Amino acid sequence: MARFFYTVLYALLLPLFIARLWWRGRVNPGYRQRISERFGWLPHRPAAHGVWVHAVSVGEALAAAPYIKAMQQRYPDIPVIVTTTTPTGSEQVKRLFGSSVFHMFLPYDLPIFWTLFLRRIRPGLLVVMETELWPNLMAACERRQLPVMLANARLSPKSARGYAKFAALTRPMLQRLSLVAAQNASDGQRFIDLGLAENKLEITGSVKFDVDLPADVQRRGAALRAEWGAERKVLALASSHAGEDEQLLALYPQLQAACPDLLLLLIPRHPERFDAVSRAAKQAGLITRRRSAGSAGEQCQVYVADTMGEMLLLLAAADLVLMGGSLIEHGGHNPIEPAALGKATLTGPHYMNFAAIVDQLVAQQALAVVTPETLAGDLLRYLTAPELCRAMGQAGAEVVADNRGAVQRLVGLSANLMQR
Repeated sequence: MARFFYTVLYALLLPLFIARLWWRGRVNPGYRQRISERFGWLPHRPAAHGVWVHAVSVGEALAAAPYIKAMQQRYPDIPVIVTTTTPTGSEQVKRLFGSSVFHMFLPYDLPIFWTLFLRRIRPGLLVVMETELWPNLMAACERRQLPVMLANARLSPKSARGYAKFAALTRPMLQRLSLVAAQNASDGQRFIDLGLAENKLEITGSVKFDVDLPADVQRRGAALRAEWGAERKVLALASSHAGEDEQLLALYPQLQAACPDLLLLLIPRHPERFDAVSRAAKQAGLITRRRSAGSAGEQCQVYVADTMGEMLLLLAAADLVLMGGSLIEHGGHNPIEPAALGKATLTGPHYMNFAAIVDQLVAQQALAVVTPETLAGDLLRYLTAPELCRAMGQAGAEVVADNRGAVQRLVGLSANLMQR
């Protein structure tokens, strides 16, 4: 009954969802493209019994990449279908996999759209990355006896409390899952508390520790650094959100007093913020250059990364990385990539989305938590102590190396589900 009322409400709100797409398309035209896919009309008809992976946006697509590549290597004849919700996620999938996967946007969560969608792709397994569950999708998969695995699953205490408020919808969704492959035992227990059967839980670790570093990324990062000025300090704010770039820009004069040649590398999380971040840097009176316009040059003070798919390269050229989404109440972003690159890494206090990973890195002195109130002093401490940065970076690389293996565990679990 709860799902019936949910469906009616969702259908009534659908015009607003479409209007929101159109509104967001003012800044990112990708939201206005291929809208028919969100209604179950799809451009592809892959062979039956493929592996369908849903990755909401950029972060989930990156997390899914090692798993998808491992599945393609082990089962080269099984098609892989990847759905995303955002156009930035779509671009990431295209960049990572090209034509080796079938890609499309995820339909809206109404039964008629799932009927059209599932008839066309006829998957053999659905793998949902992290936590993106929809009541009608789960019901449609159950009707078709399609196994569903929630992979790399995480559930913060705050999210668990939110799901618990809608137990009439949450419990049936969890009961319809075939398996939850959780990142750690704490997250797994929260799923059980919400209604997941204990025999449907596996603790696999985080696939993000299996980050796939290009063989030449360190060399290319060093070459990029040489273009900027090999001896200057580079502070990167990775995956920033509104309100965070401004904090760093306000601190720049104080940081520059101790590091006269400091280059502030701003990497906004969303493309629609590229222009705003560039304007803010120029309004602060700083010499600003955008990545799309060429190299930073030795006179540049603020370099805005307004390109996609270059995160690892840019981080490889930095001395110190501050993770965005953590200086504001957003929940943080994944610190494993800079750690894997051997970079000293900091995060703000709002890192709930990656709490277990952050706590693990902190315990091994591979990451430090800072606060907006003490940010200037914390940044200067690391910027002026290269030996401290080297020790933290080395510890981070060791933690990442010691925790690899989740991808292969997921591949094995997928094989078992497909054989059923």
